[in-house]
Parts: sequence; structure tokens; C-alpha cells
Amino acid sequence: MPELQQAEAVLRTVWNTPDRAEPPLALDIMCALAHTGGYVAAAYLGTAMVGVTAGFRTIGDSLHSHVAGVLPGMHGRGIGAAMKSHQREWAAEVGLSSISWTYDPLIRRNAYFNLHRLGAVAEAYLPDFYGPLDDGINDGDDSDRLFVRWPVHATPHAPPPPPPPLPDPAAAEPVLEEDGNGEPLPRAATGGVLRCATPVDAESLRRRDPAAARRWRSAMRDALGGALENGYRIDGFDRSGWYVLRRKEASE
Repeated sequence: MPELQQAEAVLRTVWNTPDRAEPPLALDIMCALAHTGGYVAAAYLGTAMVGVTAGFRTIGDSLHSHVAGVLPGMHGRGIGAAMKSHQREWAAEVGLSSISWTYDPLIRRNAYFNLHRLGAVAEAYLPDFYGPLDDGINDGDDSDRLFVRWPVHATPHAPPPPPPPLPDPAAAEPVLEEDGNGEPLPRAATGGVLRCATPVDAESLRRRDPAAARRWRSAMRDALGGALENGYRIDGFDRSGWYVLRRKEASE
């Protein structure tokens, strides 16, 4: 219980959750997950807890990673990658075939980490998936998410295979661009390969200019979500901030 209480405190810090609000994952839920065969784990540097991740088993022999966070100031140390690697090893040990999770498609570093570094596959765009959130990070914004899946291999300790090379985003037809002043600029695009822009720093934009962040959210929902509905799939994410999409029949 002391460790679970500390884990709840870490999650509150990561999500900047006010005392009045529910944490991203409540203490009683973590306790129930840990007791009934769900997944609850923490990352440590020495004796200091610096990250927490938790999830539950789903229909279809999968682990759904519901929450994963690293304390502010601890990014860039490989902690997130270590937590995902541990999830993968745990899932393989209990006979699961994949891991799923959601992330905010506006946040570049998460898109690059999930789609490029890990090689997870985006399966669906979920508008306002969690409804209104008051956790300190998402206040005042719709909770649109990309749902991704990561296969679990028979040799979980092996690094995931490198993703296939992406088409050059510059050669793809833009479905959403940045207009030079930080604003989203939708485009009508019907080519076989598309590119979709993201804001430079969606998290700081949400704090600095919530109205602009909402405009990006709406434009992303129409552009990226609309492309997926219209028969495209996400091939990956370029380091310069572009989703690259390909029409399904063009690559199958």
C-alpha cells in the first residue's frame, strides 16, 4: 500500500492534478488491478520512484496500458522506453499477444515515440474518447486520442524491429499544414500518400493560448481522423512533426 500511495502521488504530479480532482488512476483501482492479475509497475532511479504505468487485460489476449507517466524533469533518460519494455516482457510472460494504449495525437514527442521508436500501429482516431477531463493537463480541451497496438513477440527481450522507412513527407500531399503563424491550415487532399502537420508544442500552446489549441484539435480531428475514416492508414511519424498516411489499397 505505501508504494501504491506513492504511485498515486507520482501520477498526480505528472498530470498536475489538483487536490480536488480524481488522479489519472485512483488508489483503489490500482490496488484492485494489482490483486487480480492486472499490471501495475513503477520505475525507479535508485530508491526514487520516477514513473508509473498500469493496465488491464482485455478481450483478445491483450494488455491495455491505461496510464503511463514519468515525472517532470526525468524525460530523455530512457525511462518511458524501459517501462514499455517491461510491459512487453510482462505481457509475454502471461501469454498475451499485444499491448494497446491511447495517446493525444497533437503531441509530437508521444507520436514519434509510439509510432517510430516503438513501431506501434495506429488503429483508430477516437474523438473526445474520455469526455471532459480536469486533471490539470487536459482542462478545457476535448480528449481526442489515437488508439495504437504493439505486438508482443515470442522473444520479448529483443528490441522491436525498426519501422520501415517512411515516404519523404515533402513529397506527400498535405491534408493539414501550419500556416506560418502557428495556425492550422486544412487542405483538400486525395493523393495516395498524405502528410498531416502537428503543432510545435501542443502542451505549451494549450496553456498559452487555449483557443488556438482548440483550433488545432478541431483541424486534426477533421484531417487525421477524416483520412482514417476515408481509407488511409498511418504509416508513421516523421521527426519533423508530420504524420505520414497512405491509402490502404495503395500499399496492400
